[in-house]
Amino acid sequence: MVYQLTKGEAFEADRDLRWQLRSSAVSPMSNIAEAFGRYSFEDKRRFLDIALGSCKEVQSHLYVAIDQGYITRGQFRETYDQAETVGKLVTGSLASLENQLTNRRPDRRRSRPGTRQSA
Repeated sequence: MVYQLTKGEAFEADRDLRWQLRSSAVSPMSNIAEAFGRYSFEDKRRFLDIALGSCKEVQSHLYVAIDQGYITRGQFRETYDQAETVGKLVTGSLASLENQLTNRRPDRRRSRPGTRQSA
């Protein structure tokens, strides 16, 4: 959605904003993927936190874009709402992760798949 939005002529003059908006829009997906590739809860949480921050960054850049007249109110609202939806999904993943941490048995040692635990 952001790539389509920033293809227009308005963003040709402001390449820095176009780059920042695109970069922050791709970041949540990348960080969610990174989180799911990690074994420790702490690493997962860190990457999900970054993804959530990137959703807010997209919204911030959208305010600049509308203030500069690069996008319409409708484009702003649609893209802003999409970033909000992604943020809510990430927040739900964070809550689920926190729940898993809370319910983790204290006597279980942390291990990575494919490794053996000693008694």
